[in-house]
Amino acid sequence: MRAAIFRGGDLVVDTLPEPKPADGQVVVKTLACGICGSDLHAFHHAPKMVDAAKRSGSSFVMDVKRDIVFGHEFCAEIVDHGPNTQKTHKVGTRVCSVPVAITLAGEKANIHPLGYSNDMPGGFAENMVLNEMMLIEVPNGLSTEHAALTEPMAVGWHAVQKARLTKEDVPLVIGCGPVGLAVIAALKIAGVGPIIAADFSPARRKLAETMGADIIIDPAEHSPYTRWAEEATPEGYDPTSVISILGMGPKMRPAVIFECVGVPGIIQQMLEGAPREARIVVVGVCMEQDRFEPFFAINKELNLQFVLGYTPDEFALTLRHIAEGDIEVAPLVTGKVGVEGVKQAFSDLANPEAHAKILVEPWR
Repeated sequence: MRAAIFRGGDLVVDTLPEPKPADGQVVVKTLACGICGSDLHAFHHAPKMVDAAKRSGSSFVMDVKRDIVFGHEFCAEIVDHGPNTQKTHKVGTRVCSVPVAITLAGEKANIHPLGYSNDMPGGFAENMVLNEMMLIEVPNGLSTEHAALTEPMAVGWHAVQKARLTKEDVPLVIGCGPVGLAVIAALKIAGVGPIIAADFSPARRKLAETMGADIIIDPAEHSPYTRWAEEATPEGYDPTSVISILGMGPKMRPAVIFECVGVPGIIQQMLEGAPREARIVVVGVCMEQDRFEPFFAINKELNLQFVLGYTPDEFALTLRHIAEGDIEVAPLVTGKVGVEGVKQAFSDLANPEAHAKILVEPWR
């Protein structure tokens, strides 16, 4: 089968052996697979990712000296059932799955993160193997390309769940790339608002509005934190009055700020800009060392929450939200390529004005 392969620090197109299913697994044809920011990180910083994962206690054991087929945002079609499967989904069924494959070695379970495994190909290959018990059938009527966005949208849904929102919260989303857009979509479903979103890119700001943001900020022109304060300040609130100091008068609405950029310096900017007792949810994945001054967070009694991924239930619920039209993902798909176009797509995604999400269709 053909695949776009991460090999020797580069992306090449080559032929690989067809994957063989283990007990309880099915063989699937990859219909569409999104290129994730994590794929771009892995391409540029693979050794650093592996080192940081090991030092943090993760089981992330990708060997960068061996072939890796990226791709974990996929929709696929069942083409064959492996041994000891229940055949709960017939051949030809379109499915999504949490991008993890599990094999058994005696009583020990080996977990393979699809897209970052040396032993099992991800979605930039024509075929993959998935665990039957983890398959979720794509609802009738939902397009393949929209179903493929379940995984990135689930990241935003998980982040919003971790924020422990109340109806009084005023959310602020910093960064409107795919992660920030997923957070905005989840906030819209949660019914909190107004949703304030900030990004330097005009194209991303337009997408943020499409996904449900109520107030769009260009940080080059206005401080998103000042704009947040304007929305969260009740009539009659005076922070210098004795009544406010004693907590007896009108109160500022609570702040929940989502960091969806993932570059050094953003957390420090948030600590400086956030109001007292704000909850900061870090969703962006920063692959560099970062520095911030804890005193800002201490002085303001800020809550800093880091998040990663999603639960299987959140993944399944996200697919249902997309299928029912609660999350409109169509505007996010800005390009499609075959395996030969993956390397160029990685470069093209560096321009936020050109692309939001590029889908790989390995069968092309």
